[in-house]
Amino acid sequence: MEFDHAGVATDDAAETAALFSDLLGAETVHEETDEDRGMRFVFLDLGNGYVEVIEPLDDTSTIADYVAEDGPGLHHVAFATDDAAAALAHARDLGVETIDDEPRPGAWGHDIAFLHPRDTAGVLVEFVEH
Repeated sequence: MEFDHAGVATDDAAETAALFSDLLGAETVHEETDEDRGMRFVFLDLGNGYVEVIEPLDDTSTIADYVAEDGPGLHHVAFATDDAAAALAHARDLGVETIDDEPRPGAWGHDIAFLHPRDTAGVLVEFVEH
Protein backbone atom coordinates (compact mmCIF):
# COMPACT_ATOMS: atom_id res chain seq x y z
CA MET A 1 0.00 0.00 0.00
CA GLU A 2 0.95 3.61 -0.45
CA PHE A 3 -0.11 6.84 1.19
CA ASP A 4 -3.16 8.26 -0.60
CA HIS A 5 -4.38 11.24 1.39
CA ALA A 6 -4.91 12.92 4.73
CA GLY A 7 -8.50 13.96 5.40
CA VAL A 8 -9.06 17.28 7.12
CA ALA A 9 -12.49 18.04 8.60
CA THR A 10 -13.58 21.67 8.56
CA ASP A 11 -16.65 23.85 8.68
CA ASP A 12 -15.44 25.84 5.61
CA ALA A 13 -13.91 23.80 2.78
CA ALA A 14 -13.16 26.81 0.55
CA GLU A 15 -11.26 28.64 3.28
CA THR A 16 -9.36 25.55 4.44
CA ALA A 17 -8.49 24.49 0.88
CA ALA A 18 -7.22 28.01 0.12
CA LEU A 19 -5.06 27.94 3.25
CA PHE A 20 -3.47 24.58 2.40
CA SER A 21 -3.09 25.60 -1.23
CA ASP A 22 -1.14 28.70 -0.16
CA LEU A 23 0.86 26.91 2.54
CA LEU A 24 1.83 23.90 0.46
CA GLY A 25 1.73 25.26 -3.07
CA ALA A 26 -0.88 22.60 -3.81
CA GLU A 27 -3.38 22.82 -6.63
CA THR A 28 -7.04 21.85 -6.30
CA VAL A 29 -7.55 18.86 -8.59
CA HIS A 30 -11.01 17.64 -7.63
CA GLU A 31 -14.12 19.01 -5.95
CA GLU A 32 -17.45 17.31 -5.37
CA THR A 33 -20.59 17.66 -3.32
CA ASP A 34 -22.35 14.54 -2.08
CA GLU A 35 -25.84 15.58 -1.02
CA ASP A 36 -26.74 12.02 0.01
CA ARG A 37 -23.89 11.83 2.53
CA GLY A 38 -24.13 15.53 3.40
CA MET A 39 -20.49 16.40 2.62
CA ARG A 40 -18.39 18.54 0.32
CA PHE A 41 -14.91 17.34 -0.72
CA VAL A 42 -11.93 19.29 -2.08
CA PHE A 43 -8.73 17.45 -3.02
CA LEU A 44 -5.38 19.24 -3.23
CA ASP A 45 -2.54 17.51 -5.09
CA LEU A 46 0.77 17.24 -3.23
CA GLY A 47 2.47 15.22 -5.96
CA ASN A 48 2.84 12.16 -3.74
CA GLY A 49 -0.67 12.19 -2.29
CA TYR A 50 -3.50 14.53 -1.50
CA VAL A 51 -5.02 16.65 1.22
CA GLU A 52 -8.75 15.95 1.28
CA VAL A 53 -10.76 18.80 2.80
CA ILE A 54 -14.19 17.68 4.02
CA GLU A 55 -17.01 20.04 4.97
CA PRO A 56 -20.40 18.97 6.34
CA LEU A 57 -23.35 20.32 4.36
CA ASP A 58 -25.77 19.86 7.24
CA ASP A 59 -25.75 18.55 10.79
CA THR A 60 -26.67 14.95 9.88
CA SER A 61 -23.35 13.76 8.40
CA THR A 62 -20.62 11.92 10.27
CA ILE A 63 -18.26 14.83 9.49
CA ALA A 64 -20.72 17.25 11.11
CA ASP A 65 -20.62 15.12 14.27
CA TYR A 66 -16.82 15.07 14.18
CA VAL A 67 -16.48 18.84 13.74
CA ALA A 68 -19.10 19.49 16.45
CA GLU A 69 -17.36 17.18 18.95
CA ASP A 70 -13.68 17.64 18.10
CA GLY A 71 -13.53 20.83 16.04
CA PRO A 72 -11.77 21.18 12.71
CA GLY A 73 -8.62 19.14 12.19
CA LEU A 74 -7.05 15.95 10.95
CA HIS A 75 -9.82 13.41 10.53
CA HIS A 76 -8.18 10.36 8.90
CA VAL A 77 -5.21 8.96 7.00
CA ALA A 78 -5.90 7.00 3.82
CA PHE A 79 -3.89 4.35 2.04
CA ALA A 80 -4.30 3.25 -1.58
CA THR A 81 -4.95 -0.41 -2.28
CA ASP A 82 -5.86 -2.47 -5.31
CA ASP A 83 -8.40 -4.44 -3.26
CA ALA A 84 -10.19 -2.78 -0.34
CA ALA A 85 -12.13 -5.96 0.51
CA ALA A 86 -8.87 -7.92 0.83
CA ALA A 87 -7.35 -5.11 2.91
CA LEU A 88 -10.35 -5.28 5.28
CA ALA A 89 -10.03 -9.07 5.53
CA HIS A 90 -6.32 -8.75 6.30
CA ALA A 91 -7.06 -6.19 9.03
CA ARG A 92 -9.68 -8.50 10.55
CA ASP A 93 -7.17 -11.39 10.46
CA LEU A 94 -4.86 -9.18 12.52
CA GLY A 95 -7.64 -8.58 15.06
CA VAL A 96 -8.37 -5.00 13.96
CA GLU A 97 -11.99 -3.90 14.23
CA THR A 98 -13.41 -2.54 11.00
CA ILE A 99 -16.04 0.17 10.74
CA ASP A 100 -17.14 -1.08 7.33
CA ASP A 101 -18.01 -4.74 6.71
CA GLU A 102 -17.50 -4.22 2.98
CA PRO A 103 -16.09 -1.39 0.87
CA ARG A 104 -18.57 1.36 0.04
CA PRO A 105 -18.68 4.23 -2.46
CA GLY A 106 -16.54 7.20 -1.50
CA ALA A 107 -15.36 10.47 -2.97
CA TRP A 108 -13.93 10.70 -6.46
CA GLY A 109 -15.62 7.43 -7.47
CA HIS A 110 -13.39 5.22 -5.33
CA ASP A 111 -14.52 2.40 -3.04
CA ILE A 112 -13.45 3.03 0.54
CA ALA A 113 -13.44 1.27 3.91
CA PHE A 114 -12.46 2.38 7.42
CA LEU A 115 -10.78 0.75 10.40
CA HIS A 116 -11.76 1.63 13.95
CA PRO A 117 -9.25 4.00 15.58
CA ARG A 118 -9.33 2.18 18.91
CA ASP A 119 -7.40 -0.64 17.20
CA THR A 120 -5.09 1.56 15.09
CA ALA A 121 -3.33 3.67 17.72
CA GLY A 122 -6.09 6.27 17.75
CA VAL A 123 -5.87 6.91 14.00
CA LEU A 124 -8.93 6.57 11.76
CA VAL A 125 -7.49 4.57 8.84
CA GLU A 126 -9.15 4.49 5.43
CA PHE A 127 -8.45 2.11 2.57
CA VAL A 128 -9.04 3.60 -0.89
CA GLU A 129 -9.35 1.21 -3.80
CA HIS A 130 -7.67 2.42 -6.98
